[in-house]
Amino acid sequence: MSVLIAFGTVEGQTGKIARFVEDLAQEAGESTVLFDTSDKIEEVSFDGVEKVILAASVHQRRHPAPFEVFVSANREELSRRKTLLLSVSLSAAFPEGHEEAQDYADEMKMRTGLEPDAELLVAGAFRADRYDFYAMQVIKHVVLRGREFDPDKNEHEFTNWDELAAKVTTFLTADPA
Repeated sequence: MSVLIAFGTVEGQTGKIARFVEDLAQEAGESTVLFDTSDKIEEVSFDGVEKVILAASVHQRRHPAPFEVFVSANREELSRRKTLLLSVSLSAAFPEGHEEAQDYADEMKMRTGLEPDAELLVAGAFRADRYDFYAMQVIKHVVLRGREFDPDKNEHEFTNWDELAAKVTTFLTADPA
């Protein structure tokens, strides 16, 4: 049996998270399949897949469209397996943003019909070199408004790797029945 890790990333942090999760699963003795939902050529098989970890970043209140299409198209297959949703956003980095981060996940679940067995709101990363002027202003004055971060620092990772590892390990070691 194997673990499918399907992810949707825009700036790369969720891809980094997916690879981290893949390493954790392999260290736990699991066979893994890593699948980027934006890959329009690659197909994924659910044969032999016992558990699924879905990871996607949030931008402009939504997870990537290819990720949501993947979830919607495979809703029946996902419902037959234990599924963990990792919703990655900057809002999840701050206690006062958790409600908003949960809204993003809830809205995606409503749009796709996904009913995961477990979920975790994961703090993302800030990468100034990947934003145009407008996006940078939104990040500074809307997303990170009044929150402690160094706007002159080109990159800041908010991901709590220990919390992520604990949640993923718990999910992987739980009885699949």
